[in-house]
Amino acid sequence: MTRLQTQHQRLYQLPTADSTTQSMSGGGLIGPEGQVRAMVLALGKPADWATLSPLWRGVQADLALPAPAIAVNGVDAFELWFSLAQPVPLGEAVAFLQGLQQHYLADLKPDRVKLWPTADATPWPAPRIPARHAPDRWSAFVAPDLAAVFGGDDPSLDLQPGEDAQAELLSRQGCIAPDDWRAALKLLQTAAPAPAPAVAAAPVAPASSAATAPSAPSPHHAALVGPYEDPRLFLLDVMNDSSVALALRVDAAKALLG
Repeated sequence: MTRLQTQHQRLYQLPTADSTTQSMSGGGLIGPEGQVRAMVLALGKPADWATLSPLWRGVQADLALPAPAIAVNGVDAFELWFSLAQPVPLGEAVAFLQGLQQHYLADLKPDRVKLWPTADATPWPAPRIPARHAPDRWSAFVAPDLAAVFGGDDPSLDLQPGEDAQAELLSRQGCIAPDDWRAALKLLQTAAPAPAPAVAAAPVAPASSAATAPSAPSPHHAALVGPYEDPRLFLLDVMNDSSVALALRVDAAKALLG
């Protein structure tokens, strides 16, 4: 087994029911009883990282979950790959993905977003990443700071990605722990949709007006924003986070200067 196969196994595949060595079942991502531990959310038409990145960041800042892996699918979309430490029922996985879509991508046309698994357990149509989709088009996992360089009409690599590099990217990915999963699912089921991407929508009030007329955060803001009671602190964290795309860090700096 290659290092890349080992990382795929660690993150996304289900244990076989009769295994005593934690080997994984073939390429199947849904178990015979409807259990899943891998989830995929894709955005295309166009594959716009600036639109998807607030969700990628929100999963971490708002829901306190590990960052999902980022992939270009070699055809038409960016994909976020989520890994669970323990399998969950199909219905929970579907509810989680639908909650993310509602909170972060509610303003988009539904046909731009694809979720897997689906409620009817439709088999996942895409091959394992990385994979070849045309003579010069490859899917691949990509680092967060490189996601923004892909054009919306061509989310692919023109050369085969190196297996060692792909394995190294996946080795940095964490799995969602059971307690964190339950807490995040509860937040998504009870909080109101996010009104707009966090960086673009967070205004910075002048210090004088903030001191004289503070505004109380709404309930859903308190539930999703977590420790950030001051939007300036959030923007500072975004600006200084090297894992965030450079364009978004620049936006955060502009908002602070505004």
